[in-house]
Amino acid sequence: MTVVVGLGNPGRRYHGTRHNIGFAVADEVARRRQAVFESGRGDALVARCGRGADAVLVVKPLTMMNLSGGAVAAVAGFYKIDPSAVLVAADDVNLPLGRLRLRARGTAGGHNGFKSIIACLGTEEFPRLRVGVGRGDPRRDLADHVLARFDDDERGEVENAIARAADAVETFLAEGIEAAMNRYNRAEDPSS
Repeated sequence: MTVVVGLGNPGRRYHGTRHNIGFAVADEVARRRQAVFESGRGDALVARCGRGADAVLVVKPLTMMNLSGGAVAAVAGFYKIDPSAVLVAADDVNLPLGRLRLRARGTAGGHNGFKSIIACLGTEEFPRLRVGVGRGDPRRDLADHVLARFDDDERGEVENAIARAADAVETFLAEGIEAAMNRYNRAEDPSS
């Protein structure tokens, strides 16, 4: 069994914000697999795709982003999922808008959602998919930037990034993290 976690903040107030791009990726993965989110373990919405060892759980924590580790650890613990089989998708202000970066493991890199997951899982040994949302105007408060919605002129690029991120998740599920990293860590679209 594999878990795909999309990070974000729950509620209408945060829908469509830069910080919620992980939720958008999770929504797209569930949509493609025709799975429906339901209340699950650990204060999370869970969409179950398939059965048995090949099952995939798509998870959206219902906690605020900075506290998402408890929900992720509860799901992984209940289903006895090794952290190496928990792929976490989240925003990254240090990447240009739309750029993807997958890693098999690593530090939080200043991202509070990852910090929370590392603390609750007790390890940095889980794969992650960072989706670039850009830094924006450096004079603007970073929290204001990530909690803002995308500008109209960014929407096409964001929709493309979400689709490519869902493609990267599918590659991870079918072929593993190395294949996904090799295919999607490039700046250009891998299908070109």
